Order: sequence, then C-alpha cells, then structure tokens
Amino acid sequence: MDRAICPPLILVTMLLKDKVTIITGATRGIGKAIAVRFAQEGSHIAFCGRSRGEQMTAVENELQALGVKAKGYVADVSNLESCQQFVAQVLEDFGHLDCLINNAGITDDAAIKRMTEAQWDNVLNNDLKSVFFMTKSVQPAMWKQGFGSIVNISSVVGIGGNLNQANYAAAKAGIIGFTKTAVKEMGARNIRINVVAPGFIMTEMTGEIPEQMKQYWQTRIPLRRPGTPNEVANACLYYASELGSYNTGDVMHLCGGMEDA
Repeated sequence: MDRAICPPLILVTMLLKDKVTIITGATRGIGKAIAVRFAQEGSHIAFCGRSRGEQMTAVENELQALGVKAKGYVADVSNLESCQQFVAQVLEDFGHLDCLINNAGITDDAAIKRMTEAQWDNVLNNDLKSVFFMTKSVQPAMWKQGFGSIVNISSVVGIGGNLNQANYAAAKAGIIGFTKTAVKEMGARNIRINVVAPGFIMTEMTGEIPEQMKQYWQTRIPLRRPGTPNEVANACLYYASELGSYNTGDVMHLCGGMEDA
C-alpha cells in the first residue's frame, strides 16, 4: 500500500507581531510602503511627517485597518529637540520601541559650480543630520532594554555618485560611514544597525522624471526595470526582524545590479 506523501508543515507567523517601529518620512513613497509592509507583519507603527493633513490621516487609517496601532506625528527630523520630543511621545503612547527606520530625505539638485550653501545645508540637514538625531534619540531606550534594530535608508548615489547631486551623494555616503561607526558603539547592547541603499525606485518623485531619462537609467540596470517601494520594504523587513538577527553593519545594494552601485 502506497503511503500518502504529505507536504511539509509550514508555520505562517507574523515576523514583527507586537513590535513597535518608528518610521521617518512615511506619508508617501518608500516610507509608506515600509509602514504598510511592517503593519502586515504585525508591527505597531509610529511615523512622522512635516505637517498633519489628509495624507497623514489617510496613512493612519490604512495602517489601523491592518489591525495594528498606528499614529502619525508632526516632527522636524533636522532638529534634535524635535526628534527627542517625537521619540519621547512615541514611548509614552506605545510603551516601548523595537525598531527605527531612518527614511526621511530630500533632494535639491545642482551642479557643484552652481550649488548654493543653502542647497548643501538643506540636504545634509534633512538626509544626514536626521539620521544622527533620530539614532541619538532612540539609543537610550534601546540601550536600556538591551536590544533594537535600526535601518538607515541610503542610496546607490552615496556609493557611486551622480551628476548634479553632490549634496545628496555626500549625505547618503555619510549615512554609511555613520552606520559603520554606530554598530561598533552599540553592538554590545544587541542594537543592530544596517543600511539599505536603493537604486532607481519607482515612486511619486521618480515618476516626475522625463521618460527619456527613465529609459537611460533602465539601460544601466541589468534587470532592465526600476525597483518598487515594496522591494525596499522587504529588505527593511529582513533587517528589522529575526531573519536578520546576525546582521549588523551591512550595506545592501538594492539596485538590480545598477552600474557604479
């Protein structure tokens, strides 16, 4: 008598059930995709934006519909005091903190010979200082509890550079250098810090790029397509969850094999 062949038992569990994650810049694009993906895996979400409006409320409602607690906060991540107040309020509202995703960032492009000091400072403050300020703000709570995960969103531009983006490239490269140092200072307390460096990701911002330029970028990508925000979110999920429990100091090039990345 033939024995029935049974498929292996697969246990489906939420990777972030009852965790609390802070995500900066999560009202749209990559940040929103990360928030949705983490909520699908059971994480409660605290996120911030520059202002409270319909967009922030809509994201709150979308996340809450997934069965988690979610709250948006107005915070200026380029200001240390604002970051500290944001984190303190999250700890008061949610009770604890497991993960930080440093995603907030802007661009303000110009050739070096035309770039103003204000353009330089604007991008460095929002894209690099914010990572320092938010990391500094969550460190005490993570240090006290003896664990935590931080994922910093950099860019392949911070690795290979890009025309007219000296300020952005410097900020995103700085994130990598900052991370490499932070892991040495915080690893003893089981605080893991990793970097995801996306390439050409199709978002609202990149959607405004002229079609000819999009085609040019795609010719530099062996996979011949842009990435999606959800693919970035999945990379962050790996590092934030137990799937990446022995990863710290990584720089993931999420770019489809893009040249110079």
